[in-house]
Amino acid sequence: MAKAIMIQGTMSNAGKSFIAAALCRIFRQDGYSCAPFKSQNMALNSYITADGCEIGRAQAMQAEAAGIEPSVLMNPVLLKPTTDVGSQVIVGGKAVGNMNAAEYFRRKRELIPWIMECYEKLSAQHDIIVIEGAGSPVELNLKSDDIVNMGMAKLAKAPVLLVGDIDRGGVFAQLLGTLGLLEPDELSMVKGLIVNRFRGDIGLFDSGRRILEERGGKPVLGVVPYLRCDIEDEDSLSDKLSSREKGLIDIAVIRLPRISNFTDFDAFAQYDGVKVRYVSRYEELETPDMVIIPGTKSTISDMKWLRESGFEIAVGRLAAKGVPVFGICGGYQMLGETISDPLGSEGGGSIKGMGLLKCSTVFGAEKKQVQTHGRFTDTGGFFSCLSGAEFSGYEIHMGTTDSSSPQLLDCGGAYEGSVYGSYIHGIFDSPQVSERIVKQLFSSKGLAFGGGTADRHAYKEAQFDLLAEGVRSSINIELLYRIIEEGI
Repeated sequence: MAKAIMIQGTMSNAGKSFIAAALCRIFRQDGYSCAPFKSQNMALNSYITADGCEIGRAQAMQAEAAGIEPSVLMNPVLLKPTTDVGSQVIVGGKAVGNMNAAEYFRRKRELIPWIMECYEKLSAQHDIIVIEGAGSPVELNLKSDDIVNMGMAKLAKAPVLLVGDIDRGGVFAQLLGTLGLLEPDELSMVKGLIVNRFRGDIGLFDSGRRILEERGGKPVLGVVPYLRCDIEDEDSLSDKLSSREKGLIDIAVIRLPRISNFTDFDAFAQYDGVKVRYVSRYEELETPDMVIIPGTKSTISDMKWLRESGFEIAVGRLAAKGVPVFGICGGYQMLGETISDPLGSEGGGSIKGMGLLKCSTVFGAEKKQVQTHGRFTDTGGFFSCLSGAEFSGYEIHMGTTDSSSPQLLDCGGAYEGSVYGSYIHGIFDSPQVSERIVKQLFSSKGLAFGGGTADRHAYKEAQFDLLAEGVRSSINIELLYRIIEEGI
């Protein structure tokens, strides 16, 4: 069976996912077979494995860092929020229904046998398992029957590293407060602290390190600087979602209330002069070079929000001026004429869409979960340059869309003039797609294409290496391996 190390954080977005990814890459570089694991993930960013199972995007990203194929064994339980008090519950990569928070908390202990079955199978295949926690391990009102933080550490007999985020302030309160709220048996499982996202001269934190070690009674493995590498993030608190910076090419993504898979647009960051910004108010939209309407877990309610917020009118005016608009998954559905949910798959009801594509969507009982690849058709309009371009990606959706608009892809989708829609998540990751789009956007403004790394895989590999280098040079690797070897 594999050795294990668990990364827990003082709060959401403390950097657990990135530290876990860095360790996956470091262990791979050092010749070990390793795999990520998160027993229960809550995220709207998800990924479809080769065998059609849905898992958290972070575990897929960490698997890439480890150089292995993503598997449902890495994320046995996924919660996708549908409302403020309820989520779609996905077990073993398949949706088992919607539950409110109270119902799920009553039933989650039933999931432990499945979680441990996945963990043990994964452990039998690798040398090291990098386990990621969720949120904070000391949410005292939620600690009973915990299956993702200290509860999981106990089940896996995994030593714990606690990560605090100094960039958001209060790192002493974060780390020392968390240690102070742990039970004695839990405290004994914490083998070290990591201070994450430090800006400036790390030497100035030497006294801070001593204070943490003296008061916390735990060694500080390292102080990790604020690393500027482009790694996919699934957290709704991601810095990417607050970006307002414009580039020579300005791509505006509408930040829907239930936005999902916002990592679909990370590919554009690899091109010089291109900036992606997320807009929450129609006044922020202005006149971008391209508008993207992303996926969502609640298509009908987010369509209503688009209408009430003024985005529907604003996007319609831009499309009428020839500004390209691209909808992905739920965004594609919203660009159509009607959206209906007769079975209540996502809350029920029906609503009129934006009417920019001649298509209608009806939600059914079955969710489509599949990896796919293909080509663009003989596409017209603003992005006629996409004709024949090869793509690959995956589909995750409940709805079936019928269209009388010209077909965009050999497997569906639609377009009308400068408006395009597709169900394919990750479609922009294909270099033939993203590079042609960027070149066309530069050309339409009379600008020379600035270049970039069209090979998305090579780009991501380089970013993982940058992340691993930054973390490796900042922490005590010898102590890390000793903690793993000694266990608990």
